[in-house]
Amino acid sequence: MLTLGVVTDLHFGPAAAFGGKLRKLSHRAAELTLAFATRMRDEVRPDLVVNLGDVLEDESVEIDRARYAECMRLLASAGCEVVSLAGNHDVVHLTHVELRAAWGLEPTGPLYRSLDRHGVHLVCLYTHETKDVSVNIDEAQLAWLEADLERTTLPTVVLMHHSTAEQDLRQNRWFSKAPQLALVKERKQLRAIFESSGKVRLVLNGHLHWNHLDLIGAIPYVTVQSLIENVEDDAPGRPANASAIVRIAERRVTVEVSGAHDCRYQFELPR
Repeated sequence: MLTLGVVTDLHFGPAAAFGGKLRKLSHRAAELTLAFATRMRDEVRPDLVVNLGDVLEDESVEIDRARYAECMRLLASAGCEVVSLAGNHDVVHLTHVELRAAWGLEPTGPLYRSLDRHGVHLVCLYTHETKDVSVNIDEAQLAWLEADLERTTLPTVVLMHHSTAEQDLRQNRWFSKAPQLALVKERKQLRAIFESSGKVRLVLNGHLHWNHLDLIGAIPYVTVQSLIENVEDDAPGRPANASAIVRIAERRVTVEVSGAHDCRYQFELPR
């Protein structure tokens, strides 16, 4: 069995408003990240910690570099391997070379990759946002993904920042009026690749700042709530303090989200 400790949308930086109301308790990101890492180290002891992206509430090159390094240091205190993805805020001021170096990878190379751990294949995708226009995944990455899934013989979990499901966003604080900034434009093509492989058991993403489950083509798509989202209507606020424990066994996947809005999903896998 593989156990993942998952956190997303930490948004290190100043508190942020949206629509005239306090929405991101980003100023508490370091404290909440440390608490998450400590819980992982002392209680959960996962095989991997997964950061689904948007470490930053982007501000400037120098400030973002320092905050990103601080977050990586705090996540490392969980005492296990950390796998990070790039969110749209992370690439505003930081280069791909800087992000790969912060993740402990060779500086040159793409922000997408795959790895095998404890009998599970993990695919880390890079979905990129054109500000205020759309979220996309490039053709080269789609071709790489198809080949990668063909090569592996292992059950697969896909990790990404944006969603590739068909979420109804009418009640979403952030994207009710801009679904094109939440959902990957090429999502039907992506899902067709997942389904045709017959190997994808779970797709995890962040970005939307809520917990959500979609089941499409017998594959569960789970969105995890932001660590610092304000679950109150305005100031002074209360953080969602959300994180997930994902367990992938031979015949079952469970996702347990803790925080202000606890939830649990369980999926029985085909033989």
